[in-house]
Amino acid sequence: MASVRRRGTTATALLTLLLTATACGPVADRRATTLPVGYDSLDGSLAVWPARGSLAGDAAATAAVTAAVRDWRSPIDDRAHLPSSGILFSGQVDGTPLALVVADVPGEGASWLLQLARDGERWTVRHATEYTDPGYLVYSDVLPVQLPAGRRYLTSARVERLLGPDGRALPTADGITAPVAVPPCRAVGLTATLRPTRSLPRGRAADRLLDLGTATADPRYPLVRDESGSGRRALTGLDTCVLAGERGPFGSVPRRIGDRDAARSAPESWPMAKLAVRTLGEVAFGGGEPADLEQLSWESATGTMTAVVYRPADGGTPVVSPADRATTLQAYLLPMPGQPLTVLSWRATRDASFAAPPGTSRLVDRPGLVVAPQPATKQTFSLAGTEKTWYRSVGGR
Repeated sequence: MASVRRRGTTATALLTLLLTATACGPVADRRATTLPVGYDSLDGSLAVWPARGSLAGDAAATAAVTAAVRDWRSPIDDRAHLPSSGILFSGQVDGTPLALVVADVPGEGASWLLQLARDGERWTVRHATEYTDPGYLVYSDVLPVQLPAGRRYLTSARVERLLGPDGRALPTADGITAPVAVPPCRAVGLTATLRPTRSLPRGRAADRLLDLGTATADPRYPLVRDESGSGRRALTGLDTCVLAGERGPFGSVPRRIGDRDAARSAPESWPMAKLAVRTLGEVAFGGGEPADLEQLSWESATGTMTAVVYRPADGGTPVVSPADRATTLQAYLLPMPGQPLTVLSWRATRDASFAAPPGTSRLVDRPGLVVAPQPATKQTFSLAGTEKTWYRSVGGR
């Protein structure tokens, strides 16, 4: 169940529906010491996450999975709240025991997808990915699973059909799909068909998602909502491993807890939805061929983020900036080889007046876009409107 930022009013309505339809669900039972099997949420009369897998009725397996989840800690040492968590799948996949648990971690306002494997009689958490939007992971209808044979997905009972990157329907057994050929550093699209339910009386023919690739490192959640399909176009030709790096758009704004960076948590700039791109214009540096300069934007758990992408005219490797929180005057550091650049952009209007420090060499100077060499010392740029002036400082250390 996502926040308003994630799914709009539909999410809020469904959250209300699920909670009111499940008055005696896992959230209500505060004394539970064993993880619920399945998740007691209803969409009308449909159980959204029923118990799945050949071990779902095995009390010993449930107890062992519960023990592993009870011992697990998030990167900031918070623990899962067992009564409001649940085992979504517990069984064999390709002859190997697998358990998937949605873990509610109240201290972080987040949910975690825990993937467990059995080691002898014990179960251990092998992957832990964070669903950073406050709310419940179980609102999603497609959850990623990473196994040696490749990516698979666990689907909710709302999913009637899931199309893979090639547009073909994925065979599914007990909610788990067959392996999907997802590359390590490239985004691929998935499309789910959702059956009619109380919250979606007409169903949904195309519920689009992007998988950012199998190299996505824990705890970063690899699936991004792509309702309009704009995200797939925006990431065409981009290396998602570069985007996810600590200097890349998706990884460059760290989570802060108190006055410290939480390096082991998912970054605040990690994308969740509404990936899109718009062209800032053609630019040419150093007498080279004109190339496209684009602005990438996306929704994270903490608001809208943006970055710039330079796509060389010869089809060479694109260059990307770190993320910048969306604001009226955007400032980016573009690490062009041999010549780091400062890119400033804004929505050009007749009332907007841009000012740069005296002596600034403007490689590009047009309404809404200025590109200059990255200054060695801190320099402040400004954009004056009719009632307010915005300032951005770049350069230096």
